[in-house]
Amino acid sequence: MDGNEMAFFPHAEEGRGAGGALARGESYVPGRAGARIYFHVPDIHAALCRAVEAGGVVLYPVTEVGSFGCVAEVGDMEGNCIALRSAEKASR
Repeated sequence: MDGNEMAFFPHAEEGRGAGGALARGESYVPGRAGARIYFHVPDIHAALCRAVEAGGVVLYPVTEVGSFGCVAEVGDMEGNCIALRSAEKASR
């Protein structure tokens, strides 16, 4: 492995949303100070639990944000912040 890797999230032509990728390489520096990308998940509590079970840490607990639904943030094992968003209510 040369240290450069990329994982793709293809966009379904018949669906909604955007495609994208996660990249790792010499020019990419993990951290919490950058932009937040929100991933829509159907069950934010389950997604947060899976992230923690995989070695992540909760940075911002599940919180309702009005009509937007709820959000949470998890830190991955490299120090990146991953934001989650769901249309569901935060109470559980």
